[in-house]
Amino acid sequence: MVRILRKLHRYAYLASVLFFFLLGYPFLKLYAKNPKKNYRKIAKLRRWISLAGMYTAGIRIKVHYEKPLDWNRNYIFCPNHTSILDITVLTFLCKQPFSFMGKVELLANPITRIFFETIDIPVKRDSKISSFKAYKRALELLAENKSLVIFPEGKIDDHFPPMLHPFKSGPFRLATENNIPIVPVVIQNAWNILWDDGNRFGSRPGIIHVHVLAPIATEPYGKENTALLELTVYKKMKENWDIYNKS
Repeated sequence: MVRILRKLHRYAYLASVLFFFLLGYPFLKLYAKNPKKNYRKIAKLRRWISLAGMYTAGIRIKVHYEKPLDWNRNYIFCPNHTSILDITVLTFLCKQPFSFMGKVELLANPITRIFFETIDIPVKRDSKISSFKAYKRALELLAENKSLVIFPEGKIDDHFPPMLHPFKSGPFRLATENNIPIVPVVIQNAWNILWDDGNRFGSRPGIIHVHVLAPIATEPYGKENTALLELTVYKKMKENWDIYNKS
């Protein structure tokens, strides 16, 4: 019975997201004609669609900041990744418009496609050409004082319950080469509400707990110590993850 209810809840959640996406789509289509000019409008619409869909399904977010963030500057946010809800979590906690860097397959998703065609950065990770184009686009956005969200694990864990996996070097290289602070974000229990896309276990109402760790200045590390920065961020996030998810 519980399994059936969770499956039904997933359908309700997806339907609510689709409903609000369709409401906003005419405006998105209009803004997409000039994404550079309408960057903030597209980002705000994404936030509204994501949160409206989540709230309608009875899912809430509670964020704890280890240290207040200065929203007048840009960051590279590095969250762990266990659920499609993670995208909405980032739109909730970020008080400024930002761009995701994500897998190119998101261009095939009818909802995420318009965002990855306009304000986000698609990347085919096994393609050097695609990676170079994504890196160049990221540099352009950082130069415009935009923030980026990059999931350093690169994917959602295939195993349940999920764990924190080793990171890819991309966000840390981008941060050290451009002196942009890294903000580690630990999304503690989104997986317990909706793991991955919810196809296997469904979903349920609940509160997602998020711990935003203090920003890490990258200037002291320098370009030659990207690996050390990556390890530092991983250890901080792993410690926080293990405290909440200890068995």
